[in-house]
Amino acid sequence: MLELAILGFLAEGPLPGHELRSRVARLTGFSRPVSDGSLYPAINRLSKAGLLERSPAPGAGPARYVLSLTEAGHAEMLDRLREPADHEITDFTRFLTILTFLSRLPSVADQHAVLRRRLEFLEQPASFFYAGDRPLRAAEVEDPYRRGMMLTARATSRAERTWLREVLGDDAPSGVVRSTLEEQPPAGRS
Repeated sequence: MLELAILGFLAEGPLPGHELRSRVARLTGFSRPVSDGSLYPAINRLSKAGLLERSPAPGAGPARYVLSLTEAGHAEMLDRLREPADHEITDFTRFLTILTFLSRLPSVADQHAVLRRRLEFLEQPASFFYAGDRPLRAAEVEDPYRRGMMLTARATSRAERTWLREVLGDDAPSGVVRSTLEEQPPAGRS
């Protein structure tokens, strides 16, 4: 997702490396801090792949440069947004990175296809805790902290499903009984 964030921010326009780092850190830093040891190797990989270019920063020292997206980089960003991997759909933080740049996809149909994949994932009953193969409901968990974790995740998932249905123009989840969803903890617990 680091690479997608780099490509996405550069799609908005050229940036000096330190400004790109700041934007990426603000996007992901609350849950996954961005270090120079991960950012700059990612920039180097993208540059070697021809997805971005480095130019000397006007009026700055020799170590300062401006990054910009190439046509190939723009195409790569669109491909990554159009066809995110399953773990990018199921992991909440990764999905937020996709959501940040999803409007860059020119086709609303492509945007909605990604949102539908997320909604389908969220509509699947799941839990953090199980009794054998059966997912436990929050009411069945005695530990107050685990129950709180489940209730918070359920509320977040419920809010996200509501928003997704609103954006997609759906009145109800497809193929899922609403009462089952309300009793089960949400799948989107990454």
